Amino acid sequence: MANSSAILDWCIVRLGEDHNWWVDEVSDPVRWDTDGLSIIDPRQAAHLIELCEPLRDYGFDQDVFEAAFIPFRIEKEASKGRIRLKRVKDSVFDSDEKLFILADVVDDENGPFADLLDHLTRCRVKLLNDVFKFEAKLTVDEVEDELREDQNASFIEGKAVHVFDELCAILDFTPAGFDEDDDEGERAAATEDDAEIDDADLPDVDDEDDEAIKNDASLKWDEDEEEADDDDKPKAAGGDDDEDEEKEEDEDDSDDEDDDDTPKKKKKPAPKKRR
Repeated sequence: MANSSAILDWCIVRLGEDHNWWVDEVSDPVRWDTDGLSIIDPRQAAHLIELCEPLRDYGFDQDVFEAAFIPFRIEKEASKGRIRLKRVKDSVFDSDEKLFILADVVDDENGPFADLLDHLTRCRVKLLNDVFKFEAKLTVDEVEDELREDQNASFIEGKAVHVFDELCAILDFTPAGFDEDDDEGERAAATEDDAEIDDADLPDVDDEDDEAIKNDASLKWDEDEEEADDDDKPKAAGGDDDEDEEKEEDEDDSDDEDDDDTPKKKKKPAPKKRR
């Protein structure tokens, strides 16, 4: 395989309507078929390397990744919308240059890129089985069958699958009904004993409910009840005095009313003295 790819010295690529780069010409047209041949740009390469980082704890081998790609750097602009790439020997992980990487798909069944796909799938399955508690452990065959089904749907529609999308499908794969980000967030929250509750996450309380809570005696502290009793005492005393004064005023008014309504008895005239 190394001998077949050594002849490939340069290639000309173009930016497609899908914003991915595709190969138009190669220096070795005998072994390389450019029909639907895609290439990964520097931005996509950096993203793939980032996605591979969590897999290092599950057996990811950097050498397998590098063996699956041929690195290129930009040499010059070939024509409008097309650039010529020159092959280099730099490491994809260690190079300071922004490199394009072409998957070695001359032997798409037993070549180094096929080995990488199998390697990444096994590492991803190990990670998922560690993160999620499945009733039955996830298997490599189950993941491959599901990924192959999606690829076949694209082929039926006549769409060429870009190698970047093919790799991301493996590195981002999560079984239906599971969300890796949510599960990791719940585990992180559970380990933070001193986590503070954000008031913004609390439900809003309506004014009526707030007033009902304030008037609910069962929700008051003992100190609040004692203060409430102390505040009520002087009010009660003052209220008794006011009530007594009101009663006296009512009695006086009633006496006046009795005097006005009760008819006064006429005095008998004094008898006249006889002469």
